Amino acid sequence: MQNPVLVEVTRGAVVESLHRGMVAVVDGDGGLVMGLGDIDRPVFPRSATKSMQALALVETGAADAYGFGERELALACSSHSGEPGHMALAGDMAARAGLGEADFECGRHWSSEQSVLIEQARAGDKPNQLGNNCSGKHAGFLCLSCHAGVDHHGYVGYDHFVQSTIRDTVSSLTGDPMGVDNCGTDGCSIPTYASPLRGIAHGFARMATGTGLGPVRAKAAKRLMSACMAEPWYVAGTGRACTELMQIAPGRIFAKTGAEGVFCAAVPEKGVGIALKCEDGAGRGAETMVAAVLAKLFADDGEICGKLGAMASRTMRNWNGIEVGTVRPAGELAG
Repeated sequence: MQNPVLVEVTRGAVVESLHRGMVAVVDGDGGLVMGLGDIDRPVFPRSATKSMQALALVETGAADAYGFGERELALACSSHSGEPGHMALAGDMAARAGLGEADFECGRHWSSEQSVLIEQARAGDKPNQLGNNCSGKHAGFLCLSCHAGVDHHGYVGYDHFVQSTIRDTVSSLTGDPMGVDNCGTDGCSIPTYASPLRGIAHGFARMATGTGLGPVRAKAAKRLMSACMAEPWYVAGTGRACTELMQIAPGRIFAKTGAEGVFCAAVPEKGVGIALKCEDGAGRGAETMVAAVLAKLFADDGEICGKLGAMASRTMRNWNGIEVGTVRPAGELAG
């Protein structure tokens, strides 16, 4: 099955590039609200499912035991930019369990926020694991392990208590099996599992609505999504798409990106979850796609729909500030 063209990039009046994609919008009962492309083909959701991975942190009581509020929970679901506030909070979360930067197993890299990166280079800093975009999630993993009384060493491993717990949780939400046959290794070293977009979207719809979830899980899911929507900067960072989408409609849109052109979202008031992938892995394509899908879901709210539409259709400028083209929705996402 060939996936449809959902994003086009123009230069002048000519279409220069095309992005094909897959989109699944599903309600809490599993009903398909929108389906574009091969939504039953397994894809790696990567970081887009971090809120699902954080459920055990809340369900086990670990979050409360360490005094985590909305900012900490948002960071546990984040792919942050490595800005000072992100790094400080990740370190503080681990410190509450008596741990430090050396206990993280996510790896080191520089900040992805250019102004911060420049300051790091100017100061002669060296990257550390708190600056890893997944350090908030890993702080949550460390705290989950310590709260359970399990040795945290090797917590990124397939057979560790933390990863086994996450695997069972995410599989339960999506309805898709997860094991060695569909497992890969994510950028931060934890296992990641290829699943159909339809199931992933259903999992987010269930988190947003509580449909089919027990009371403990439904409460935990609502708490995590609410924290992310209340503290969107801690989910991503300055100028990031996740942050901007949630700021457009405070408390009404949950959004989370993943690597290789994946984006997931939920609209609790509509009772739907969204999972999509830009087939070629382009982030610009995925951001346009998710903004366009959300604009359609908010078609009855002119102000929000307009802001989402403006985010979906972006002007491209060169280094002299001259307008050179656009990135815009195409096909069934256009208009």
